[in-house]
This record gives sequence, C-alpha cells and structure tokens, in this order.
Amino acid sequence: MEPVFLHATSTGYHGAPVAIGVAAMSTAEMLTSGLKGRGFSVLHTYRDHLWQSGDKSSPPSMAPLALDPPDLSEEKGSAQAAPALQGDMRRLTLAEENQENGEVQQQMCGEKSLPEASKDPSVRGLNPDPTDSRALQEQMDELLQRCFLHALKCQVKKADLPLLTSTFLGSHMFSCCPAGQQLDIKRSSYKKLSKFLQQMQQEQIIQVEELSRGVESIVAVDWKHPRITSFVIPEPSPTSQTIQEGSREQPYHPPDIKPLYCVPASMTLLFQESGHKKGSALEGGEVRTIIVSYAKKNDLVDADNKNLVKLDPILCDCILEKNEQHTVTTLPWDSLLSRCLERLQPAYQVTFPGQEPIVKKGKICPIDITLAQRASNKKVTVVRNLEAYGLDPCSVAAILQQRCQASTTVTPAPGSKDGLQVQIQGNQVHHLSRLLLEDYQLPRKYIQGLEKAPKPSRKK
Repeated sequence: MEPVFLHATSTGYHGAPVAIGVAAMSTAEMLTSGLKGRGFSVLHTYRDHLWQSGDKSSPPSMAPLALDPPDLSEEKGSAQAAPALQGDMRRLTLAEENQENGEVQQQMCGEKSLPEASKDPSVRGLNPDPTDSRALQEQMDELLQRCFLHALKCQVKKADLPLLTSTFLGSHMFSCCPAGQQLDIKRSSYKKLSKFLQQMQQEQIIQVEELSRGVESIVAVDWKHPRITSFVIPEPSPTSQTIQEGSREQPYHPPDIKPLYCVPASMTLLFQESGHKKGSALEGGEVRTIIVSYAKKNDLVDADNKNLVKLDPILCDCILEKNEQHTVTTLPWDSLLSRCLERLQPAYQVTFPGQEPIVKKGKICPIDITLAQRASNKKVTVVRNLEAYGLDPCSVAAILQQRCQASTTVTPAPGSKDGLQVQIQGNQVHHLSRLLLEDYQLPRKYIQGLEKAPKPSRKK
C-alpha cells in the first residue's frame, strides 16, 4: 500500500499535512464497506515522539477553505462519513487515492451512521452533484458582486482613479469579504477578474481602460448608479465582533528594551569600590555615577580645571591604550566616560508586559527584512528575528497572508539554532512596515530593511 498524507480540517492548520498513514484497504473495498471500519493505519503524526526528536517545526499556515453553506449542503449535498480517529485527529482527509475507476476522496469525520452523514452540512460528498457545483458557482458570483459594490461604495474615492485592477482586487475587494468566507474568482462563473470587470463595464458601473500594455485600470466609476446607491453595507457578524473584542483585551505590547554594560575582568578594580564585580550589568546612568563618584572620592578632579580628571594607575589600566600610558595624564569628563563605556561589554535587558526582565549579553539583533530571488526570477520577502521581540512567526505569517493576499511560509532561519523566518511572496516591505511600526508600535531603530519597500510609480 502507498503511504498517504492526512490533512487537518479542524485543527487550525487548514489543509496542511499533519500525519502520514498507510491505507488498510483499496478504494473499491472502502466503497463496498460503505466507508465503515478502519480505513488506514497512522504511522506518524504531528507532535508525536518522532516529531519531538526533529526540529519541532509547526505545519505551514494555509488559507482556510470556504465552507459550503448549510442550506445548500442539506438540500443537495450527498456525503458519506467514516469513523473518527481518537484525540486531536478527529477530522482528517484521506486524499489522492487514484484507481482505474477514478479518483475518490474520503473525509474522516465524527462517528455517524450513513443516513445521518448524508444530512451533515460539514461533510463533503464523494461524487458532488453538478447541481451542487452550479449552486456554489452562483454563490461565489453573488459574493464577488457584493465585494465589488462594497469596495466602490466604501473604499474607492475619485482621487484614487485611475486604479489598477489588480490593486482594486487585492487592496479593496478582498478586505470587503465577510468574515468566514473566502473570495475565489476561479470558483465563480467568470473565472477571471478581467471578464468580471467587463461585465460590470457593460452595466455602466465602471469604465476600464488599458493605460499600458497588458495592464488594465479602472478610470471612471458611476457612483450614482442604482446598484451602488441601493447597496446596503452589511453589519459585521457577532462572531467577528467577539474575535475583535477578544483581540483588544490582549493587544500586543512591544517589550521595554534597555541597553546595559557588563563589567569585564580588566575593569573590576574600577568598579569593586561601588560593590560591583565581574559580570555585573549596569545601565549607562549607573556607570556615569560610579565613575564620577570614584574620581571625587580619590581626589582626581583637577583643581585648576574642574572639567579635567587626573588619571590614577587604575584608570590608566582600564581606559588607556598601551601607547598612551606615559603620555596621557588627564582627560575631560566626556572623554573619560565615553572611553569607559566603550571598554565595557554590551548587554541588554528585555522586559515583556507581565514578565520578569531578561538580561542577555551582546547587542539585541534587529528585526531583519530582506528581499531574495526565487525560481522564475520571482521576489520574496524574508523576515527574521521576530521572536526576540515577543512576536510569533506563525501568527505574523497568518496576518501577512490575509493583508498581502500572498502565500506565506515559516521555515527554520539559516544559522540560527531555534529561530524561524517568515517568507512572503513578492515585495511586501510596505505591509511589513505598517504592521511593525503602526500596529505593533515597535521602534524604527529595531527594524532594518524598511528602505527596501517598492517606490510608488510616478504618474505621467
């Protein structure tokens, strides 16, 4: 038997493989048994012992599939169900078993009898009715026109014209899609955006022109058209409101980051009088106070010029170069302090809301945004070091996937032991800039690569 991949449908990783198994019977036997009994044997699952012995990576974030509406499924859907696996793997799909009589897809759901399963709207049929396909196509057409009218009425202004059709789809129509639904033009009767916009142009709602070769733009909109004026803006669903309220209860707060200075072995004599030893972490203000106190206590302030400090043997050993030992006898205060800070070892303290401060040696690595070339000369945006600022790479990838309407992946970062990196198709630095600076309120000094955002094209 060939090994098969099992895909999650209710674990939060929509469509991502979360297990590997071996089919226990052929497709013909499955159909003969009415899809009852043990369909396959699981060999390896997400979060099992084999997973724990590896890099412990998570399944990739994938866009959720649009579910069939309950009323259509109840009236026209013909579905069959098989017994469920126990535990977290309650709903899995056994896909891609090709036989001579065709391809069959088996959906693993909760334990139900065959008549009950045929009425369950959450179960997809093995042989979808053509009438069902037409109904789904009509539903997608309706959603497409709803998002089109919503975008024109609420988002697009006259000053935005001419507007690229691709921008209109990605930045306006997708954002008007109701929560829990996914806009997919390929599943509509139009199949292509250009064909849909041509239909809207025939109805004299918009005017589309090819301003440059192969690139179409919306150049005019009739905002007084009856279809736009009569369109009623839908209210957000209670579910989406609950999610938004929940997110407001626990918003992301950037960590408090303070630069620190650690005392090296070569400077312990200078700091031991103040009660500090090798490895002690100090803030810049504390270092300044200790140096000033040391100079005054040992009567090192020049009597003729209060701005100069005489160097005793300890200060000479701590802050002077070898060739300066016998030539430099005094230093101004600012030079003394800057030299002292340069010879201390860098460190930093990170404090996340509600947690104890964490002190780490070295300098904190900024969030790194880079552009890379992939197959067919396509650009991708790569983001690293999100974890240092309390950001979950998988959550960031999911947000960017929705905002950019582009595929995202989370992979181990090269050269890092446990770090992850997020990769987004295309140059998405502009979206990243808004997310990190405006939404997450991270200081710009901790982000590098923002200058790589695409420059706006100049209008002729």
